[in-house]
Amino acid sequence: MNIERADFPAVLHADGPDPERAGVLKLYGRFVGDWDAEIIAHAPDGTSHRTLGEIHFGWVLQGRAVQDVWMIPRLSDRPTAPQFPIAGNWYGTTLRVYDPTIDAWRIYWIDPARSVFRQQIGRSRGEDIVQEGRTESGELSRWSFTEITDNSFHWLGEAKPPEAAEWRLVVEVKARRRR
Repeated sequence: MNIERADFPAVLHADGPDPERAGVLKLYGRFVGDWDAEIIAHAPDGTSHRTLGEIHFGWVLQGRAVQDVWMIPRLSDRPTAPQFPIAGNWYGTTLRVYDPTIDAWRIYWIDPARSVFRQQIGRSRGEDIVQEGRTESGELSRWSFTEITDNSFHWLGEAKPPEAAEWRLVVEVKARRRR
């Protein structure tokens, strides 16, 4: 039996958005490319820690989804980098798929090294993008893209225990597009 095997990266990646949904896919599609990032982790006691990371976004699944990879620390620093306090070292991926049945994006974050798995719903809120869901422990989670330009964005990772009145900023990322 001679079955031609497809090249996995070739069947996963796409050159651009699905033309039938190109307009709505711009919400996350504008991030496609490579980004350098400064990550700031905030502890409940008010201390914070900074490190460098990188983010890569691309079109996948015949241009019907946007997938990314977020790394803390940067790939080139991974062999010798210590564990990043509070947030830990990330090497995870997000699959972002627009769902017309709810007029929103279904977000799936997977970080197998830290056993962190999140599902969220993402929508534009004014000039920002806000994703909301719950953590494995039941806390509310909110991830927001703010201050979005063609070459930068500010990402906020917030958590809120069910009994808390206020959201707590856990991690923020200041990203700049690579030239």
